[in-house]
Amino acid sequence: MEARKKALNQAKLFENVFKVVLGSAALFVGILLPLVIFISLYKESSLAINHFGVINFLTSTDWDPVAEKFGGLVPLMGTFIATFLATLIAAPISIGIAIFLVELSPNKLKPVFSTAIELLAGIPSIIYGMWGLFVMAPLFGEKIEPWLTENFQNVPLVGKLFEGSPTGIDVMTTSLVLSIMIIPFMSSVVKDAFNMVPSIMRESAYALGATKWEVIKQVMIPITASSIAGGLILSVGRALGETMAVTFLAGNVNQIPKSLFDPFTTITVALANQFTEADTAIYLSSLYFLALILFVISFFVLYLSKIMLLRLEKKWKV
Repeated sequence: MEARKKALNQAKLFENVFKVVLGSAALFVGILLPLVIFISLYKESSLAINHFGVINFLTSTDWDPVAEKFGGLVPLMGTFIATFLATLIAAPISIGIAIFLVELSPNKLKPVFSTAIELLAGIPSIIYGMWGLFVMAPLFGEKIEPWLTENFQNVPLVGKLFEGSPTGIDVMTTSLVLSIMIIPFMSSVVKDAFNMVPSIMRESAYALGATKWEVIKQVMIPITASSIAGGLILSVGRALGETMAVTFLAGNVNQIPKSLFDPFTTITVALANQFTEADTAIYLSSLYFLALILFVISFFVLYLSKIMLLRLEKKWKV
């Protein structure tokens, strides 16, 4: 009896230690690590924050290292534009891929297609960047963009999007390559959301005579709408922080693009290209300020997407 009681106490002790270790790891990764990163970035950017002010920095288009005048509006707008266009391209394709894998693909081919898409997500971003620079940029600059200019430049409103010199190093090419990069991740999240729909609901719809399209349109998509939105936002967080591919294709020009053919810059491009050139304290602090802004935006986007993804899971648990 005493031996059994002793063994039970040891098991409880081991369980408590195990809980403390795992809880500490979760606390470190979920709270302490982001907090340390935030404090470090804030400390390094405090000089720029005090000198320019948050509002002035976010609304200024200046970026003159010689005059030591810096503003974050241009790279911030470039980041939003590239991310928005990439998501706009990737979202319908990703949803289509998810629908095909869940409802239309033969069972024997589902693992093949799923594995192929997941492998695309594992390709390093620098490979996408080099492919975009040496393949997509010449193709767009020499053939596709001149054709778009010739056929759409005289169309009211739409023609404004195709003004400028077609070089292939611009918003259009960058957004397209970025969308290709996030499609595997986005389609995987949407597919998981579709798989969470109870099979009895789909089977009931089929039993009532619904077609596949009606089941997808009236059952699967409405039920998983919040999770699909969460998956898209999660992919937006992936696109926000992309560096190498965007650095190859954006052009690193400090201007807010007015057409799809304009070179531009983003926060990640500015950080990648200018950290080694920052030879003054205020210049370096301004770059850290950009990094802090990107960190806060990414953290908020990922937090929002996680909340939306948990809605569906909580809904079916209840």
